[in-house]
Parts: sequence; C-alpha cells; structure tokens
Amino acid sequence: MTRRRYQNPQFIHPAAIVESTRIGPGTRIWAFTHVMRGTTIGRDCNIGEHCYLERGASIGDRVTIKNHVAVWDGIHIAEDVFIGPQATLINDRWPRSRNPDWIRLITRIQRGATIGANATLLGGVTVGQYALVGAGAVVTASVADYALVIGNPARRRDWVCRCACPLTFRRGRAECSACHLRYVQVKQGIQCLRAPQPGIRRLR
Repeated sequence: MTRRRYQNPQFIHPAAIVESTRIGPGTRIWAFTHVMRGTTIGRDCNIGEHCYLERGASIGDRVTIKNHVAVWDGIHIAEDVFIGPQATLINDRWPRSRNPDWIRLITRIQRGATIGANATLLGGVTVGQYALVGAGAVVTASVADYALVIGNPARRRDWVCRCACPLTFRRGRAECSACHLRYVQVKQGIQCLRAPQPGIRRLR
C-alpha cells in the first residue's frame, strides 16, 4: 500500500536556526528562532519569532508558541497548547550562575491548555488539560483541568470549557453556551460528560 503524502510540508524561515531533526510535518518556524539539537516538535505547530527551544524540551502536535518564548530542557508541552507572547517557563527553582549541582525541574502543560501573554510558570508545576492561565499570572502551584487562574500568585477564578468560554454551574452541572459541552463538578474539580456534537463551534 502506498503511503499518502502529507500535504502540508514544513516551513522554516531562512533567518531561523534549526539544529533538530525531530520536527513533524506541517510545522512552521519563523525568523530569529533557535531550535537546538535534540528538541522534539510535533506536526502542524506554529513557532513564532525570537523563540528559543532548548535540547530536552518536547512539544506535541498543533501547538502555537507566540513570539519571545523560551522553552527549556524539562518542559513538556502536550497537543493543542497555546502559549502567548513573552510567557516565561522556568525549569530551576533556585537558580545560581554556573551551578553544576542544579536540579532540572519537570514542567508539564497538558493538552489544550492556554498560557496567557507575559504569564510566568515556576518549575515543577503542571497546568491541567484545557486550563487557562491569564495574562501576567504567576503560577506557583499546579493548575487543575479546565481552571481559569489569574493573579500573583495565580488563583482559580472560574472554570472554562474546552472552547475557552466561562462555565456557569447550577447544582453541580454546567453546559457551555457556545459549544454545548456538558460538565459536572467532582471532588478533583470538574469533568466533561460527553463529546461535542457535529455542527457546533470547532474546538482548538
């Protein structure tokens, strides 16, 4: 059987420095971005200008990283994540210059999550699936699935749908007004009850 040719090839801007060979088809890397050898990037990603992706970082499929973002060793970004411009991701809690004994922390951003512009994630946290970190927030602890967090330090303000619309709960249940996904409150936070139906607003 002949393998179908992927219709969306890579695009690497001539002004980018790309040393890694682990880049999926359809991914676009724009000017003045440096991707080091050993970085893994999935398919259909969009990496903006002036970004730095360090060896040991991993990025899933369909991820958008806007301008001026550094993704360091130990940071794992799952599928469908959006990272806003100038967001700061950290992999060392007690940094010192030229410290040979520093401990690399693992930071995870789970599927569908959004990191707002100028937000800061301290090393070792996990941002849950479809969570939304507000612009300028400082995340010092892990964020639950579907949580909207804002402020310094970031605190949960609300719950959001997979499509990012706020949810209003009544008697422990909510239905998104935009895409009609339904949710129920559980001990750990909230849980999506069913898959979206055909013809509704497309999820990211």
